[in-house]
Amino acid sequence: MNQPRSLSFPLRGAVALTALLAGAAHAQVGKSLGVVDANLASEKELQAATHVTPAIAKAIVAGRPYASVTALNAVLGKSLQPAQVAEVYGKLFVPLNLNTATREEILLIPRVGNKMLHEFLEYRPYKALAQFHREIGKYVDDKELARLEQYVFVPVNLNTASDADLQTIPGVGSRMLHEFKEYRPYKSIEQFRREIGKYVDTTELARLERYVTLN
Repeated sequence: MNQPRSLSFPLRGAVALTALLAGAAHAQVGKSLGVVDANLASEKELQAATHVTPAIAKAIVAGRPYASVTALNAVLGKSLQPAQVAEVYGKLFVPLNLNTATREEILLIPRVGNKMLHEFLEYRPYKALAQFHREIGKYVDDKELARLEQYVFVPVNLNTASDADLQTIPGVGSRMLHEFKEYRPYKSIEQFRREIGKYVDTTELARLERYVTLN
């Protein structure tokens, strides 16, 4: 029997790892350490990213919402070279659904190569972000794990997610949390669109829908 691959890496402190997993238990969307969400950032925040001029920031805003980072990539590619776009992604991104992101999308995460791509894909389907911590933490240290987490999320189940889970969705505060829960149980995504569409416009509805599931 093959030994677990984690044994080939230095053991981390048990206390530190336990704390990391405990903090992630209710977090389905990675915590930002400086990478901003291209669907939510202001023009000023967008311009803080390397190579993003006022004109590019306006173009990013005009293209919202981005259903994937490849859509953002197309906008940036009109003004920037690939190497410049890669630098932009150090500060600006569209979070990836860990279960549906394409290989090409995952490789847009800065410093993710084919080896890490393989590890991302190997553990699908992810049930929670804590699973991502546990599995990818076999290959990288805590600092790198926290960096990678900024770029990913696991959709929350509309009918069973806790308040803490739902509020990790970017832009969901106490008011929207109330609306999400008011219409439970959801029978279909179409019902979610119909009910939540009473409170937000179609652009915001499309953005929110990326983070939820009924599976």
